[in-house]
Amino acid sequence: MIDNQRALFDIPDDIAYLNCAYLSPLMHSVVEAGRRGLERKARPWEIGGDDFWRESNRARALFAGLINADAEGVALVPSASYGMATAARNLPLEAGQTVILLEEQFPSNVVHWVELAEEKGAEVIRIARPADSDWTPRILEAIDARSGIVALPNCHWTDGTLVDLVAVGARCREVGAALALDITQSIGAMGFDVAEVQPDFLVAAGYKWLMAPYSIGFMWMAPRYREGKALEVGFIARATHPLFKNQVARDMPFTLGAHRFDVGEAANFTLVPAACAAMEQLTAWGPAAIQETLATYTAPIAAWAREHGLRVAEDHLRAGHFVGIRFPGGLPEGAVEKLEARDVYVSKRGDSLRVTPHLHNTEVDRDRLLDGLVHLLEESKRKVA
Repeated sequence: MIDNQRALFDIPDDIAYLNCAYLSPLMHSVVEAGRRGLERKARPWEIGGDDFWRESNRARALFAGLINADAEGVALVPSASYGMATAARNLPLEAGQTVILLEEQFPSNVVHWVELAEEKGAEVIRIARPADSDWTPRILEAIDARSGIVALPNCHWTDGTLVDLVAVGARCREVGAALALDITQSIGAMGFDVAEVQPDFLVAAGYKWLMAPYSIGFMWMAPRYREGKALEVGFIARATHPLFKNQVARDMPFTLGAHRFDVGEAANFTLVPAACAAMEQLTAWGPAAIQETLATYTAPIAAWAREHGLRVAEDHLRAGHFVGIRFPGGLPEGAVEKLEARDVYVSKRGDSLRVTPHLHNTEVDRDRLLDGLVHLLEESKRKVA
């Protein structure tokens, strides 16, 4: 269990921010790292050639540590959709095969697969949301000899309901299907092990549970794809591109592996140091400890909701950093705005009121949320009466 960390954030005492799945707040240390990086550009004569690799390689190593993978397999990307576009460009798919998705899956991990399936003459299968919130049996049942690509999250972005990716990974290998994962809504807040899951591609945006700024993220790919086709051919990748053979300086520190799939200007002197500062703190806390702490925090919220007739997935079927609350008659109109009027911040996603705290949240924040939910329930009952 981790002690409350509110002092590390710029969050006033009267704000109950329980919306990390929307945008995480930045820690003071992250803001400072970004500020220092921005100031470096004001004095460009102090930026040396090695600086274009030093911080980005540090970021790779930190992200690799969070997923138990090799840093050589990590590319810097600006978004989850950029990573998934790269995956769609490199994963094979044939006519008659299937692409498996979840119902209401986040668009970054949908659109590229739908377009690829249309192009190749494949079929898209969307797993319907199970009434019991247990996705895994339905996914395993759908994966068969026709499956070409299985594209999933670790937990559903609307309510945090979990997918057993170890079991799914094993099933994909049995039938020869590729596994592409968007773990934006889990990495940093819960553990993940590439060696156990064995995905083909994995992407994560940094602005949620990695506690990093917007417009920076990471992609890891299995070794067999690391000489595939990138979306760009930036100067760091030129040494491996046939158009530029023998036309680059021999002393440039070019690298192979997934590095050449980086977005252009991946050395970003502002975002990369800030992301490193965030991941250093996450590593120090430990994703497993973060998950245990947040699960302990959200359990009373889930229990309260069930006791008051609201629907929440059983604790073992949801990520501990998520509570997706559904009202029997649908979410009351203006529910999010009414909570915001009380300085309680959550999100509406689908038909779910999504509550996603972090280590900055206090018992006072939780009490204010529950008090706001009481008022929503009372208003809902008055309308029914």
